[in-house]
Amino acid sequence: MVKAIIFDLDGTLVDTSRDIHKVLNTSLQKFSVPQITLRQTIEFVGNGAKKLVERAAGEEYASLVPEIYADFSKAFAECDNALTTLYDGEEQALKSFKDRAIRLAVLTNKPQRAAENVCKMHLDKFGFDFVVGQTDGVPLKPDPYTTLKLIEKFGVEKSECVLVGDGETDVQTAARAGIKCISVLWGFRTRSQLLNAGGSIFAESYDQLQKLIYSL
Repeated sequence: MVKAIIFDLDGTLVDTSRDIHKVLNTSLQKFSVPQITLRQTIEFVGNGAKKLVERAAGEEYASLVPEIYADFSKAFAECDNALTTLYDGEEQALKSFKDRAIRLAVLTNKPQRAAENVCKMHLDKFGFDFVVGQTDGVPLKPDPYTTLKLIEKFGVEKSECVLVGDGETDVQTAARAGIKCISVLWGFRTRSQLLNAGGSIFAESYDQLQKLIYSL
């Protein structure tokens, strides 16, 4: 029986792609670096903000990454998240999990302040117990360090906790932490990409996610 769920954020709980795209392109433009498409933005996310900037800048503008990253980090932390949305069926699912007293956490490679801001705006009413983002000195996913710390804070067994995410890093994090992973298909990666990363349990909608959670 699942007693705790650790959710990824971008592409899993919120579709932040348009806000990320807007803020990132603004930063790139400031340093005369070519802007990228929304599709490229979606392909580049998943391994933290610095890696996102590195991928967007490319080898040609690698020397500008520190400055672009600093500008992007500041702007993204202050983003109003006006273009960010929840997914179909999500509100009902999260309320159902809370009604069943399932503990909920967010674990993301997004910077902590930016993660807190988007969660406050879009997820506050669902009562997440923890929101954990990228913090200096703490390893990012797929390192299992923070996942294991959350399981400890929840006070549950590994068999009672599941990680839900849309990316390869989520599959890898769950495997390294020794817990189950449900890979969602409404996010930023395809089934094929997730299969290649080792994914084995898939949800095509929040309704299907609920059924999977309750069957584990």
